[in-house]
Amino acid sequence: MPSPTLQSNLLRVLAGEALDPPPVWLMRQAGRYLPEYRALRAKAGGFLQFCYAPELAAEATLQPVRRFDLDAAILFSDILVVPDGLGARVDFREGEGPVLEPTGAKDVDRLSLRRMRAHLAPVYETVARVRASLPPSKALIGFAGAPWTVACYMAEGKTSRDFAAPKAWLWRDPASFQALIDLLVEATIEHLAAQIEAGADCVQLFDTWAGILPDAEFRRYAIAPIARIAAGLKRRHSGTRIIGFPRGAGAMLEEYARKTGVDAVGLDYGIPLEAGRAVQARLPVQGNLDPVLLLAGGTAMIDRIAEIRRAFSAGPHIFNLGHGILPPTPPEHFAALVDAVRGAAVP
Repeated sequence: MPSPTLQSNLLRVLAGEALDPPPVWLMRQAGRYLPEYRALRAKAGGFLQFCYAPELAAEATLQPVRRFDLDAAILFSDILVVPDGLGARVDFREGEGPVLEPTGAKDVDRLSLRRMRAHLAPVYETVARVRASLPPSKALIGFAGAPWTVACYMAEGKTSRDFAAPKAWLWRDPASFQALIDLLVEATIEHLAAQIEAGADCVQLFDTWAGILPDAEFRRYAIAPIARIAAGLKRRHSGTRIIGFPRGAGAMLEEYARKTGVDAVGLDYGIPLEAGRAVQARLPVQGNLDPVLLLAGGTAMIDRIAEIRRAFSAGPHIFNLGHGILPPTPPEHFAALVDAVRGAAVP
């Protein structure tokens, strides 16, 4: 069960409290921009082996929290451990990223939810190790990929600009594509529940490719599955707080916030601040500095941080990026970001 970390600033904001300064953590905060991460990665072998090595994965999770005194750790893992746990073939190749044996309609029945929790036991051990190492003032965030985004990688077999394979599948054979989404909904509930039981204080759902869906399909494959996951997870763990991050949602963002049942919404860097404030009138928001501004650093970054803080200062806000940290980012820029977020109240 989750540890009693009500004093965590992150959980206070997820419960609806406005804090000044806001809590801060960054997506992909454990990663290649840190020299200590690169040294750890060299010991790990393949990337999936890294994710399944609890001692190493826990250390990767904790590194940025130690270095920057962040308000939260996010589990070091990957969204594709779920299809790997279900029995899909998943690999990560240097310089190429994720490579999967493409899943089609005929393959859905061979995937097995029964094997997943045992296969992913090392991930849950990592959660327990991290929670035991964090003080109560630091929240631990578990996560999973949203069903649509995970299905994109499974159907395409790799990353893509347009993900034509899953989009063609959902229109050519909606019944079998829905069967895959249904399986991923159940698998995601199970995966997140296991993380909560191991000690995660809240969870985030990453829907990286939500923005490539037209409106009707966004409702069916980005909103409806998240609503089912939120309801199912809260039936099992009623106090769980869920952050939804529908990257590229654009004009569908307000409907996502209204219909999914998430407790907070992550804003990508393309969301205008006024649109973010409209969502904040309903739910806590998280975001949304452009990762390239963090890469660039300097006055432009500091000015934008102040602008974001000002925009969201009247309500519950978690400072974050609008997508993940870029690998070439200098760590000193991250330190400057934290100093700016925690600086004097903005007028």
